[in-house]
Amino acid sequence: MPAPDFLDSNVLIYAYDVSNPVKQRIARALVGTALAGGIVMSTQVLAEFAATLLHKLSPAVRPEDLTAALDALEPIKLIAPDGDIVRRAVEAHAAYGLHFYDGMIVAAAERAGCERIWSEDYNSGQKYFGIAVVNPFN
Repeated sequence: MPAPDFLDSNVLIYAYDVSNPVKQRIARALVGTALAGGIVMSTQVLAEFAATLLHKLSPAVRPEDLTAALDALEPIKLIAPDGDIVRRAVEAHAAYGLHFYDGMIVAAAERAGCERIWSEDYNSGQKYFGIAVVNPFN
């Protein structure tokens, strides 16, 4: 079985953001792969997704619509943070200068055995602890 990929919150958010139809189409395809089991994400990604849709997306998503979206995303395997992931995030900060929460993403992807993180927030093509980042919108 091939290693899963990891989905960052910005890609998940674009799947629900109608302001950029091109990015939305690409993001929805990745979410479809995640729903089929080929991509994982962390509880942090899910929390960032929920917070952004409630507080930053314009227009804001109604709580009942967000709840429906969360229900639809439930089949996606989640990696839960623990003390080892926090420690590894600190190591990612030290090794690569990543913001702590970006290090949490890298650490969760590493925990899941991922070889690739889908994100537009990192340097596309760079590897962090051997995990390549790919910007799906390039």
